[in-house]
Amino acid sequence: MFTGIIEEIGTVHKIKKGQLSVVLEVCAKTVLEDMKIGDSIAVNGVCLTVTALYSGSFVADVMHETLNRSALAALIPGGHVNLERAMSASGRFGGHIVSGHIDGTGKIVYIQKDDNAVWFTIHTNPEIMRYVVEKGSVAIDGISLTIAKADRDRFSISAIPHTVRQTVLNERKEGDSVNLEADIVGKYVGKFLSFKQNTDSHITKEFLEKYGY
Repeated sequence: MFTGIIEEIGTVHKIKKGQLSVVLEVCAKTVLEDMKIGDSIAVNGVCLTVTALYSGSFVADVMHETLNRSALAALIPGGHVNLERAMSASGRFGGHIVSGHIDGTGKIVYIQKDDNAVWFTIHTNPEIMRYVVEKGSVAIDGISLTIAKADRDRFSISAIPHTVRQTVLNERKEGDSVNLEADIVGKYVGKFLSFKQNTDSHITKEFLEKYGY
């Protein structure tokens, strides 16, 4: 589990492409301090497993499904990524619950800089938008952010300058794709309500009489 509070910006060192997967090597400092092979690391919000460690970098495999669902396929050597280690049992919970299993991608369609904030408007698909609500949480490239506005096919967030500077949001421009993970609590609530509606719809007078009620 992650919190959406980015620890540092890493630099993509190498990308080794296989037939269906990619081996990604990322240079970092902070996240390497207590990292072990087998640990989970969120790279632009995508949970990956560390498979090798070097003095200034780590290696992780990116599977075919992850490449198809995320924006990691667009990474290039020298590019920057948000990094966050999995939350420890004793760690402080600073953002919101982020699983690292992203729901898909969105496209930045508008960026507006104000005096004390930067607005990003992101267009995405209906499957993700069903869990997007104003004042709710969303992870964008692994960053925990609050939804300021939500429309039918897009939503907007307002990021403070510190968040922009300390993450890859600082490099994002209109037209860029970003990884999105909707709030897991909202997804569970949606699943529960869907299950309840389906269950209720099958409980009819005839059904009850059939089973002796």
